[in-house]
Amino acid sequence: MKKQDASHCADCAIPFKDKVCLNQGGVGGKACPTLSKKGLKEKALKAYGKAENKEFARKASIQEGACYEGREKKPYTMHPTKPRLLEICEFARNMGYTRLGLIFCGGLAKEAAVVDQMLKGKGFDVVSVICKVGSIPKEEIGLKDSEKIYIGEYEAMCNPILQAMIANDAGTDFNIVLGLCVGHDSLFFRHAKAPSTVLAVKDRVTGHNPLACIYLSGNYYSWFNES
Repeated sequence: MKKQDASHCADCAIPFKDKVCLNQGGVGGKACPTLSKKGLKEKALKAYGKAENKEFARKASIQEGACYEGREKKPYTMHPTKPRLLEICEFARNMGYTRLGLIFCGGLAKEAAVVDQMLKGKGFDVVSVICKVGSIPKEEIGLKDSEKIYIGEYEAMCNPILQAMIANDAGTDFNIVLGLCVGHDSLFFRHAKAPSTVLAVKDRVTGHNPLACIYLSGNYYSWFNES
């Protein structure tokens, strides 16, 4: 693919209400994929034509709408009402999922224990797997002692592949990822058989709220843009 043919939606300067991706009478820029990737659009539509994809997408869109209150009012002002954990529970129930995988980081063990009880309280069978499962030393994947967090001590590696294998072996219907590290989450998604979603991501500095540095990029996090 040529560089000029790549999609750059994040750079789009067209006002939100005028974008062609949101309005049939809207407009798009030179690299707008809604206008330039019609062949891929048709392929995507064929993929949605498969029963499992269509039903998953349909239920996900129903869940999206159900997260807002007063939609019958005109003009409508967005009024969200459901936190993500409740949304996950409702979606899983609507999909007929009963066994959920809770794939979590040891740094969020307390949070995982609360989530585990909340999911069980909603009637789900929960299979929970901590990141350090297997207790394999980091040296097994080639880390030097100087590259570990605790230099000079035994340190188990995060093991997202084993987490996925354990979830697969348990036959989870749907997996919930809680706080896995960057890259470790990617390996889990690659190896998990069941569809997966994210409850929260790892951000050691912002209390696991990575958007904080985005919201503060004009002042307190302006240093981030320094070369």
